[in-house]
Amino acid sequence: MNANASRPYRGVFPVVPTIFHADGTLDLAGQRRCVDFMIDAGSTGLCILANFSEQFVLSDAERETLTRAILAHVAGRVPVIVTTTHYSTQICIERSRLAQDLGAAMVMVMPPYHGATFRVSEGQIEAFYQRLSDAIGIPIMIQDAPVAGTPLSVPLLARMASQIEHVKYFKLEMPQAASKMRELIRVAGAAIEGPWDGEEAITLLADLDAGATGAMTGGGYPDGIRLIVDAYHRGDREEAVAQYGRWLPLINYENRQGGILTAKALMKEGGVIRSDAPRHPFPEMSPEVRAGLLDAARRLDPLVLRWGR
Repeated sequence: MNANASRPYRGVFPVVPTIFHADGTLDLAGQRRCVDFMIDAGSTGLCILANFSEQFVLSDAERETLTRAILAHVAGRVPVIVTTTHYSTQICIERSRLAQDLGAAMVMVMPPYHGATFRVSEGQIEAFYQRLSDAIGIPIMIQDAPVAGTPLSVPLLARMASQIEHVKYFKLEMPQAASKMRELIRVAGAAIEGPWDGEEAITLLADLDAGATGAMTGGGYPDGIRLIVDAYHRGDREEAVAQYGRWLPLINYENRQGGILTAKALMKEGGVIRSDAPRHPFPEMSPEVRAGLLDAARRLDPLVLRWGR
C-alpha cells in the first residue's frame, strides 16, 4: 500500500491492544488474530503501540518486534499509525524512521515529557516536532492528552500545523475537546489535514459536530463506532445521534470502568485471543467490572463476541 494513497486519512482507527500470554510474554499469534479481527470488524485503519496498547510496559526490543510483526501481517490491508513517543528527540526520530521504513502510514507522537514534572518549553516542543518532521516523510499526529501534563495552546498547535511540513493531524483528548478542536480549525484552517477524536469515543458526537474527521478509539468494537462515524460523514446526523445513544453505555463502560483492558476482555470472551492478561504490575480487571462490561456488550451483539466462535 502506498502510505499516501488514501490521504487525507479519515474514519475509525482503533488502538490495537498488545496481547500477552498469561505469563506476561508476547503472544504474537494472538496479536495477529487480534489484528485480523479488528480489520474484519471494519477498522478504517489501526494504531499500534499507543498508551491503550500498554506501550509503557514494553521494552525497546519488544516495540520493534511488534512493529515489524504487525505491519508485516497487515500487509497494506489498512493504513497503520505507529506511536513513537519518547522524551528524546533522537530516539523518537529513530523509532519514527523505523516505522516509516516498515510501511507505517503515520506516526503519533506526544510532546516530550517524563514523569509528573519533566517538561520543556513551547520553543523546545516546536523544535522537537520540527526535527522529527525533517527526518521523515510521512504525516505526524500530535497527541494532545492530559497524560503528558503538557498544555498545548491553540496558537502553538496552529503554528506548528502551518510551519512544520509533516505536522498535519491532531488527536485531542482533554476536557472540552470539541471547543478546542473548533477553535483550532478556525485558526489553522487548511493547514490541518485531520482533526481527530480520541478518549474511547466518549466525546465522539460533540467532536464530530466540531469538525472531527477521524476517531481513534478502543479496539473492541470498531463495527459499532463505524455506525456512528459513517452515518455522520454521509450527512445523516440523526442516525449518528441514534447510534451514538445506542452504543454509549458500552463506550462509557470502557472509558470509565474497563479502561485499557476492555478490548482484550471482549476479545477473550469472543475467542479472538486466549489471554487478556495485562503485564504486571498493571492490575487485572476485576470480576465485577468484567461482568458489567460483558452485560453492556451483549446487549449490542458486536462482532468481537462472535468472531472467534
